[in-house]
Amino acid sequence: ENRAANASDKEINIQWYIPSLAKPSNDTETKVLLLYAYNTQPVTINNIKTSSSMSVFSGYLWIPLARIFSLQKELSELKQQVEKWMESSKSLSSASKTPSFPEQGETMKKHPSKTSKMNVTEVHLDEKIEEMAKMCLSEVKALLSAVPAPSLPLTEIPFDVTLESIGSLQDMFDPASGCTITEEKLFNWITSLFH
Repeated sequence: ENRAANASDKEINIQWYIPSLAKPSNDTETKVLLLYAYNTQPVTINNIKTSSSMSVFSGYLWIPLARIFSLQKELSELKQQVEKWMESSKSLSSASKTPSFPEQGETMKKHPSKTSKMNVTEVHLDEKIEEMAKMCLSEVKALLSAVPAPSLPLTEIPFDVTLESIGSLQDMFDPASGCTITEEKLFNWITSLFH
């Protein structure tokens, strides 16, 4: 009865449920349930029986399992391409400098963060990788849109492409696990799709 729940500012939690018998009626393809909960302000709940926070939202979506596996594969390929692009950009910029302390490549810029890990470095993508990212994100948009309707492909990437953000999307669409997303621009884009 006294379990406490705490969530930082703007946090989304994703879990998957693969039902054995429960299934939406009139469906022939296998679907899984995406369960989500997010908050738009910091939340501390001390008693779940009396909680009435106005900044906590939750819901679910039935999503075709085959499309999840397909998207997961595309996101994995995108992440590999971003990693290769970062490494080649770093190598090229290191080769053009006089020997000194290693620095980040000029074709990359730091994403504001408390840490200086390479996985939060935003990458200025080449055209091929940018198109691959737009295709993946268009599929994410189609799967998460609360009202199923033909959607136009994305013309702009709605958040900073980093190894962390692509990794978060990859984790999000892994039915074997769940994930928590706190990166603000990615959070804002995903939650906008639920409305």
